[in-house]
Amino acid sequence: MTKDVVVTIAGFQTLDDDDNAVEMVHIGEYYEKNGTHYIFFEERMDGMSEPVKNRMKIKEGYLGVQKRGPVSVDMVFETGKSQSSTYAIPFGSFLIETHTKKVKVTETKDRMEVTAEYEMEINGVYCAKSEIKVMIEEKERFRL
Repeated sequence: MTKDVVVTIAGFQTLDDDDNAVEMVHIGEYYEKNGTHYIFFEERMDGMSEPVKNRMKIKEGYLGVQKRGPVSVDMVFETGKSQSSTYAIPFGSFLIETHTKKVKVTETKDRMEVTAEYEMEINGVYCAKSEIKVMIEEKERFRL
């Protein structure tokens, strides 16, 4: 895969038969080192003057998400494991606990798809059954 990529992130949440979905598309950079894939991109958020810098670390059964800037968090989704992290935003912070059921990585020469299925608690309260899908594709394939 080339260095310049398009990163599409789709998130799905289900709570009490109520489904919510969100999708974001970013231009980013891709690197691979020792069998681990790294994705870097900046995210502009409403009401924030500086961007949030994102790093994703991907390998089979594992998705790590790190955000730095006005929003800060280190989240790890690893098949069969739970993880706690503090999600900090300009207005305060809260504790997130993820219970990951499965992380699946599918890759070809010019694209990669990562799916993480998990349940989430916020400040100790069950929040939702969730899924995140990350699609990384060579930028050359798109007309932006």
